[in-house]
Amino acid sequence: MNDQLRDRSYCLSLLYEFTKSESLRKHAYAVEICVRAYAIKFSEDVDYWGNVALLHDFDYEKFPIESEHPFKGAEILRLKGFDENFINAILSHADYTKVPRESLLQKTLFACDELAGFITACAYVRPNRTVDEVEVKSVLKKLKDKAFARAVNRDDIYNGANELGVELTDHIQFCIDALRENKTQIDL
Repeated sequence: MNDQLRDRSYCLSLLYEFTKSESLRKHAYAVEICVRAYAIKFSEDVDYWGNVALLHDFDYEKFPIESEHPFKGAEILRLKGFDENFINAILSHADYTKVPRESLLQKTLFACDELAGFITACAYVRPNRTVDEVEVKSVLKKLKDKAFARAVNRDDIYNGANELGVELTDHIQFCIDALRENKTQIDL
């Protein structure tokens, strides 16, 4: 396996090269945290899975439209020698790419992407703006409020848990716990 696929410093440098927005970087970290936690749970390659999550949106700031993201990112990663499993996992996180989610990594990335962002949004409206104050019941309540974090695709959250084969409440709690353990990394 190509060492750069497991080298977080290298992947982080790519993220910083293409993503200047602090909020988008924090989203990458939040998704990475959740996916890494699942990699541990499933006894998978934590570094590889984490780097896929870290780079899943690295091209979004420069190429924010559906006809470009994540396709441009896939082209960049191919040129840099990333393998097709890594690239396909990233491509599969967006339904409109039509790349099927077949591997556990693909399903995990999809399941964690929108949820990590939503949990972060829930933390930001808490009195102390910390993930320590976020509970499953409050996340479920906010999911029903279409005006809250309106850019988050609720169907992706529900479908992600379903595709991963976990109960939504368990998935939410798992991601909350992972984010709590790493809250300083994402300033939550």
